[in-house]
Amino acid sequence: MIGKVMRGRRVGGLLYYLYGPGRANEHVNPHIVAGWWHPAELEPALRPDGGRDFRNLIGLLNQPLAALGEGGYAEPVWHCVARAAREDRILDDDEWAHIAHEIMGRTGLAADGDDDGVRWVAVRHADDHIHIVATLARQDGTKPKTWNDFYRVREACQAVERRYGLRLTAPGDRTAARRPTRSETEQTRRKRLPEVPRNALRRYVVTAAAGASSEEEFFRRLEDSGVLVRRRFSQRDPGEVTGYAVALPDHLNRAGEPVWFGGGKLAVDLTLPKIRTRWSSGNGDHPRTRSAERRELWEQVSAASAQAAARIRWAASNDPGAAADLAGATSDLLHVAAHVLKDRRLSHAAEAFDRAAREPYARILPPTRAGLSLRRTVRMLAAGGSMPPGGALVADIVALVSAVAELRAAQGRRAQAVAARAAARYLDGAVSAPASSPARMAAADFPEPIRPPSGTLPHSSGHSAGPPGPSASRRSHR
Repeated sequence: MIGKVMRGRRVGGLLYYLYGPGRANEHVNPHIVAGWWHPAELEPALRPDGGRDFRNLIGLLNQPLAALGEGGYAEPVWHCVARAAREDRILDDDEWAHIAHEIMGRTGLAADGDDDGVRWVAVRHADDHIHIVATLARQDGTKPKTWNDFYRVREACQAVERRYGLRLTAPGDRTAARRPTRSETEQTRRKRLPEVPRNALRRYVVTAAAGASSEEEFFRRLEDSGVLVRRRFSQRDPGEVTGYAVALPDHLNRAGEPVWFGGGKLAVDLTLPKIRTRWSSGNGDHPRTRSAERRELWEQVSAASAQAAARIRWAASNDPGAAADLAGATSDLLHVAAHVLKDRRLSHAAEAFDRAAREPYARILPPTRAGLSLRRTVRMLAAGGSMPPGGALVADIVALVSAVAELRAAQGRRAQAVAARAAARYLDGAVSAPASSPARMAAADFPEPIRPPSGTLPHSSGHSAGPPGPSASRRSHR
């Protein structure tokens, strides 16, 4: 079940729409299934002409707003749409009423037993969804809190999924990247662009951050890739860079100006302070690779991948916190390898893996020796240039990605495990994989089907002893 929260100014206009025919006469038998009073007492009365009289309901919903006065929100109408998946069974009115109460209770807007909560109604005019309409003023004359209401709605949706046996969806833990807006996707289609600009910029930023050893090199790599970069400076200290924005040269607005995206608009872990932690954690030394060493470099990358996979598998069974930063380092490896090799399979795998690399709520965990070692090898790969690798490297990357899937599953992060398995699926076939590999089990393990990239929960940390290194036939380079 998915819940979407919106805000507005006029409760009357929204009610008229919900009880109206809809944009394509899709609204059928609109009626209230739940509210702060009994639904039968809140249902708008029928007029002699067959229409509805909304005056009483609108007046009741607006009363707390009038009492609160100018101290309220500029957009005081809270609107939440809760929608079931197409394959879910049809819920009855009582079940939808429970879902509405669950959402209002989780958000804190109108918890059970709180007679002073906000006034609200839940309107149903279709089989698969309801609309919850509330006015943001408590009945005791105070202003309700709406901070992080979207994440509380997400929690409520997951609770009712389990209760009613509905299709399971991912948590709202901020591990997913920012999705393109409808306007962006339509513009991409209209202009026949190869990729949604937001997605392309995210890939450029992730690749530049993975290969850089300092802030200056990060910006230089972005500019070398053809991306426009704009630094944001502190107002207190004009010489201090506090953020950045990026744009594609050919992605312009109506005024002919570049459309800029700040790092946080691409993904929560791509803000400048988050990226800086890579260099402030002892990961900023820049390895130099001579041309004569490039062949040996690929052997080092392969060995580092195998060693990281072994450590992750050990951690999944013993201490998930011991390899917490290796998922992010794996994402770096996928992006840099895809960029260096110009390999479409790796590129798709890197984008599919995206969510698996992030910690919930954008947490940055302490680095481990294994994570620092793998990231150092990735920077060597970014600096060393291209050379065709042997098949062993791709096999080692598949094993590493699959190990991350095992780690995320052990941590109880199902959506992230699916993301890692989807990445392995893109690489499946490049090497011979066993029939029971996570790549082949991905579709069966999670009810949400794996699709190509769009636009083309315990927490622990710390250090502990890891597994033995890779086999003696491999060399470990630090």
